[in-house]
Amino acid sequence: MSKAINMLSILRLLKTGKRMTAKQLAEELEINVRTVYRYIDALCASGVPIISDSGHNGGYSLLHEFIKAPLFFDVDEQKALIHAASFASEAGYPFSEVLNQAVTKLKKYTNPEQLEYINRHVIGFDVIQPPINSDLESLLQEIEESVAEGFTLLMKYQKGNESSPKSRSIDPYGLVYWKGNWYVIAYCHLRRELRSFRVNRIVSISRTGTEFERPVDFSARAFFLNGLLPDLDQSDQLISIHIEGHAHALDDLCQHWLFGHALTCRSKNHAHFKIDEQSINTYVPYYLLPYGKAINILEPLFLKERMVTVTSELVKHYQKS
Repeated sequence: MSKAINMLSILRLLKTGKRMTAKQLAEELEINVRTVYRYIDALCASGVPIISDSGHNGGYSLLHEFIKAPLFFDVDEQKALIHAASFASEAGYPFSEVLNQAVTKLKKYTNPEQLEYINRHVIGFDVIQPPINSDLESLLQEIEESVAEGFTLLMKYQKGNESSPKSRSIDPYGLVYWKGNWYVIAYCHLRRELRSFRVNRIVSISRTGTEFERPVDFSARAFFLNGLLPDLDQSDQLISIHIEGHAHALDDLCQHWLFGHALTCRSKNHAHFKIDEQSINTYVPYYLLPYGKAINILEPLFLKERMVTVTSELVKHYQKS
């Protein structure tokens, strides 16, 4: 019989719930004991949680819960599925609670070694998107491995206004995908502070051999967004925005990355936000425009005036075209 048929036969025998030795499996399938060992190793590498017990009554058996599981994945497939679940959750997927239950079930059907591998490669990812090209994929892979294993990186990094790349030593804490670009959040040894670096500006990267300890419960995404969003602790520099509207429209608005961060008070048909003046003059009108008559801006007055200006400019634009 072929290797695949023998491996499935081993899985079928173990799914009966009986503990079987390598010798018993070899005799049942009429193959060599060493071949059984190779097939057992291959099944474990494919994600099958096989338990090996030594001693007089020892042998191979399956994790009890796995006997009821119809599918299994190898560790890279498991890691990819959990990464995808993380991205879907961040993107506002409406069934995130059920999705988390599925991820929990996926982790349940792994052995301790597989689970440890998956967790190591998940901690640094807050938002996941497909790599753009092979060079970028290679950089992301190296950074991901270093985040998971805690290795300091030496990189050559070139800003847009620099004529040549400069060397930087960093401790990578995580990766974030934001508006078409990847960013690595890392402790910069040169600046002695946490900073974000555009991955597509990294010319080369290598491990130094030095290890570091990543802060517990650190969120790369939270750090990155805090650098973009207004500081609510400095409320005296922010402007209050009061919006009324249909509940479903306000629900959707409050899930937006900017408005969700700036929300200070919410009732069914009213929402209060505090946002800086520059954002109100630039981004906010365009974010509010698609809601049309579903919302009404009560204050500030200059935001209502800005909405009129933006709408009038759009009318003129389409009248000319």
